[in-house]
Amino acid sequence: MGSHLSKQLERRKAISTEKKALTDLEISCGCEFPGCDYMPSDRKNWMSGVGPEKLHINKIVWPGTHDSATNKIGIRFVSRPFAQCQSLSIYNQLVAGTRVLDIRVQEDRRVCHGILKTYSVDVVLADLKRFLSETESEIVILEIRTEFGHEDPPEFDKYLVEQLGEHLIHQDDHVFTKTVAELLPKRVICVWKPRKSPQPKHGDPLWSAGYLKDNWIDTDLPSTKFESNIKHLSQQQPATSRKFFYRVENTVTPQPDNPIMCVKPVTKRIHCYAKVFIIECVKRGCADKLQIFSTDYIDKEFVDA
Repeated sequence: MGSHLSKQLERRKAISTEKKALTDLEISCGCEFPGCDYMPSDRKNWMSGVGPEKLHINKIVWPGTHDSATNKIGIRFVSRPFAQCQSLSIYNQLVAGTRVLDIRVQEDRRVCHGILKTYSVDVVLADLKRFLSETESEIVILEIRTEFGHEDPPEFDKYLVEQLGEHLIHQDDHVFTKTVAELLPKRVICVWKPRKSPQPKHGDPLWSAGYLKDNWIDTDLPSTKFESNIKHLSQQQPATSRKFFYRVENTVTPQPDNPIMCVKPVTKRIHCYAKVFIIECVKRGCADKLQIFSTDYIDKEFVDA
């Protein structure tokens, strides 16, 4: 018991030290970066507002959400706090400006996060199609993967094509150099990441796992995650030179050996430092490598940044 208590005290001290490190960095780095004075007048149509004919796919910084479809996961007030990463529905996330969705599924096509499950993926696709019907020039990256520890839904690739066929931008390296206008009226880049089923091939309606990469570090230490994100991002090629999307996640996650297991209080340790991260990318010379930037509990400040 004594050693366990000592370990917990050490962890709390480490978390406090790392939170202070980010606070100090925020104070020292200022609050400006190129383009920070631009605020979209309509987040629901921000790509349209920038200009589809001049907005190249490989020059967009895409706001994304982590574990996007967890707003109703588990049982409210019981298991939900341990797995919920977003409070908004998929539709409301898109309206708020989100353009990259991270969806985890299990064998019965229900969305899940670990062992906890929620609504069918049909709800996700209905929200996405509703958003597409209400907008004209917004491109969405939809990542759907089989959650770790689960089996692939049978014939799920066919199901996705049936549901989204008219909207799908087919897998093609040339997409990265095109403008939004050149891709219209197609609107969705759907990356399907099965665990065992065959990967989509070049020219298919769906995109394979290699087209959306990241370097995930599973930690609840905010400065450790912040610096790891900077390190791995700096090792990438500029976004205009890549033939894949690279994601940075502005999140920290609960750890089993820490008494604080609910997502929201843990992820708050880093949530407010998204703008600081962008400023540091500019200062450290890797801003041209930032492409997809995702978060838990997305809000307008994150989208605007």
